[in-house]
Amino acid sequence: MHVVATAGHVDHGKSSLVRALTGTDPDRLAEEKRRGLTIDLGFAWAQMPGAGTVAFVDVPGHASFVPTTLAGVGPVPVALLVVAADGGWMPQSAEHLAALDALGVRHGLLVVTRADLADPAGALAAAREQLAGTTLAGVPAVACSAVTGAGLPELRSALAGVLAAVPAPPADAPVRLWVDRAFTVRGAGTVVTGTLGAGTLRGGDELDLATAAGVRRVRVRGLQSLEQDVAQARGVARVAVNLRGVDRGDVTRGDALLTPGWSVRTGVVDVRCPGGSSGADGEPEPLPARVVVHAGSAAVPARTRPLGTDGPDLLVRLQLAAPLPLVLGDRLLLRDPTRHLVLGAGVVLDVRPPALRRRGAAAARAADLHGLHGEPDETSELRRRRVVRGADLRAMGVDVRTAPVAGDWHVAPGLLEQVAQRLAALVAEHAAADPLQPGLPVEEARRALALPDRALVQAALRPPLRVVDGRVVAGAAAGELPPRVARAVAAVLDDLAARPFAAPDAERLRELGLGRSELAAAVRAGRLERVAEGVVLAPGALRLAARELAGLPQPFTASQARGALGTSRRVALPLLQALDAARLTARDPDDRRRVLAGAE
Repeated sequence: MHVVATAGHVDHGKSSLVRALTGTDPDRLAEEKRRGLTIDLGFAWAQMPGAGTVAFVDVPGHASFVPTTLAGVGPVPVALLVVAADGGWMPQSAEHLAALDALGVRHGLLVVTRADLADPAGALAAAREQLAGTTLAGVPAVACSAVTGAGLPELRSALAGVLAAVPAPPADAPVRLWVDRAFTVRGAGTVVTGTLGAGTLRGGDELDLATAAGVRRVRVRGLQSLEQDVAQARGVARVAVNLRGVDRGDVTRGDALLTPGWSVRTGVVDVRCPGGSSGADGEPEPLPARVVVHAGSAAVPARTRPLGTDGPDLLVRLQLAAPLPLVLGDRLLLRDPTRHLVLGAGVVLDVRPPALRRRGAAAARAADLHGLHGEPDETSELRRRRVVRGADLRAMGVDVRTAPVAGDWHVAPGLLEQVAQRLAALVAEHAAADPLQPGLPVEEARRALALPDRALVQAALRPPLRVVDGRVVAGAAAGELPPRVARAVAAVLDDLAARPFAAPDAERLRELGLGRSELAAAVRAGRLERVAEGVVLAPGALRLAARELAGLPQPFTASQARGALGTSRRVALPLLQALDAARLTARDPDDRRRVLAGAE
């Protein structure tokens, strides 16, 4: 299927032309028929030789209905620009052409209607002159009369040629269907219509419905295309989508049905747009402080914030009154509502721009955007964003081809090696500042490196760095002690060699310089075994104690245990508690204990 939108001044014969081509009146409202004036979007279709099925979106030509016109033209790739032979080029002709040019519509046909009422040559020449320099420059032109039928065969032939040159959109592209109508069908529920520009819709699909109020997941209950039930529809196509569980009041023109995860619903975008004529200083003229942004069938007021210039173009931040589902490279039509003037297109450069809080941030942002034209390039986006999830890149419209470095995280080329070098320096600095600590906590490293996820710290590890118990250490650093502490621990172990359960008392520990930090470091390094606060023994002391106590008559008392182990009450009681906690001994109700089977 091909979808074609009409454009042109009011009362220049757009609807009559569509009726002549399809045999269907696109004006569907009673008021439209009474006034002979298109007010809302109209739709009609027909089979055309050489073109197949062609659906027409007929738009209003009156200045009062420009937002409705743009809602119909926005998602459509081909236009019929209609100029009446007896009317010539008119204000809405110019505004519609400016809109088509801003939207980048390159496929179209210039049609001079009412050729039975006046010589079409003058109107044709004037229109040709107006099209020069726009995206529709050089399109085929046909003069015809919807009343007499003269020129209609030539029009059909020329249109078939234009449509043959339109590239077919990818069937596997993400769906973004802008809603242009929403209504209720008895027995079916809520139905929305729109022009499917690319991708494939199927019955049963789950989609995101993006509205001004938010995003919700919906399911396609049924599909129609040109009033026929279909199992699936591929772009480009006019489709009617029956949504399950959606009230009519929940959806309106300008909302969108989306493939989940394939666009960004954003209220702030940075764009490149034409600056218009230059001022006295040669700089492009700025945009008005307030504009209306047209995207697809949506029209949203926005405030503009100038960032800077890039050649003849303006770099501008748009703060939208309501969020829109956008991707990089989208063309947003900007319109001045006070002057009823199409200002041009804003090409989306960033759908997730950073906040501008500091003095000079706007100028720095303009420098960051310099040279960008909206092409969704993975390498460029990675260099600008440094670290980003692959899912976020795809939602922005970027074709992700590189492999993630951790989870779904992608990083800029060369960044991981820089992070690895900085991480090594941080670990060394931490060890020098506090040699008793076992290493740099991973969370502390993440914050210092400004990384969004601990997994990226792990990805940046290079030998001899490794993670031990949630800390980044250098090689065997987790088992190493400063020389002074190592000598003191060796002295403790010498003391314990003859009497393994005679733990050094506080005075002996002070004499050796072993405070709480030093003892904790020795325990973490596996050089000592902590029994209680201030009570340390040699590694393996619990197992050794269980073997010694196994030689006593079972069960035994604390006093018997103290004698068998050759130690003091200060050590024996916490040692017995530690044996209980390690499930090497069990305590009876009478406070006697027994060694459990296998403990010895």
